[in-house]
Amino acid sequence: MMRALKWVGTVLLWLVIALCLAVTIVPRFLDRIYYEGAVSDHFDGARFFNPDDAGDDNRLPGGRSRGSFIWGQATGQDGRPDWPSSVPVAQAKPPARVMGDDMLVTWIGHATVLVQAGGLNILTDPIYAERAGPFGIFGPQRVTRPGVAFDDLPKIDVVLVSHNHYDHLDKPTLRKLWERDRPRIVTSLGNDSVIAQAGVPSTAVDWGGRVSIAPGIDVIVNRNHHWGSRWFADRNRALWSSFVVTLPGGNLFFAGDTGAGDYRWADEARAYGPIRLALMPIGAFRFVPGQMGTATHIGPVDAVELFRRMGASRGIGIHWGTYRLSAEAYDTPPRLLDAVTACVGLPNPIDTVAIGVPQRIAEAGDQSIAPPTDRDALRACLDTDAVRAMR
Repeated sequence: MMRALKWVGTVLLWLVIALCLAVTIVPRFLDRIYYEGAVSDHFDGARFFNPDDAGDDNRLPGGRSRGSFIWGQATGQDGRPDWPSSVPVAQAKPPARVMGDDMLVTWIGHATVLVQAGGLNILTDPIYAERAGPFGIFGPQRVTRPGVAFDDLPKIDVVLVSHNHYDHLDKPTLRKLWERDRPRIVTSLGNDSVIAQAGVPSTAVDWGGRVSIAPGIDVIVNRNHHWGSRWFADRNRALWSSFVVTLPGGNLFFAGDTGAGDYRWADEARAYGPIRLALMPIGAFRFVPGQMGTATHIGPVDAVELFRRMGASRGIGIHWGTYRLSAEAYDTPPRLLDAVTACVGLPNPIDTVAIGVPQRIAEAGDQSIAPPTDRDALRACLDTDAVRAMR
């Protein structure tokens, strides 16, 4: 008996020691120094931050913890509206190249878009994973297959990676692209360190930095409003961004993943020249009934305002209907986007397109900026039975 008690005591002692070591070691192990550089207006020498004083709080409304939200997702006991387990997609087979001033765009899913223009094939935040999370076994599961099968992708020349969240920086997909095509991967500061973990090189620059791709074609890393992390402890060790790509026939704007912030980063994008196409996130914005956006995720209301400020010729809403990241119903983002645009009455369209259906985008046209819509008037316009019924 005494021997058994001694053995149990020894095991408990070692468990306590292991727990103490884990508390000390694991957070440091999960933390990473992705970038080292001079202090700036958005880097304090250790971590990046949003400089617009609009906040980067990623806590959930109603006092809920992120842990309780994740637990609710995992158990299905969170009261969210049901999503379809799968959505049929007719996969496209894009041409090898699109030359001259033409532009062909295919939404592959989530924030992954194939843009073919100027003889280049550009891919945004490519993710082909079944689950958007660590090790490919955790995180939300894909409900639509990719709009272009990986093997049917044309040779990719340029990849834009907006930040290091798992649903935007998918290392296995980046590695497959690198092994097959050797594309030029452009990202913001620190993410090159994360991408290098997959054995893949990339070019990382600060906000306002410019990477030359071909004569007359540059990738410009532009400010937006978000945050970054792979393991919680490494929060904001790498920077987040949007992008402007200068192209014949008008520029491409890719918002990445973002909240509204001070809105002025849209003005900064516009300053680089006429925007032919703006790819804007419209999903993952609702965690409580009626919510229209979070500090770091815009919904359709803010997407339309940012689009208006850019004076873009065409907008496409993305970042919805592929991975279930929040509490809105599957089709709430496109339906709410339609309602908002009907209230605002913009001269140029921002809408949604089907996954896997190529879209021809006209050259940049009138870039005049429509007058702003009063928020109280917009709320009144959206106060309808149809909008209130959207979950």
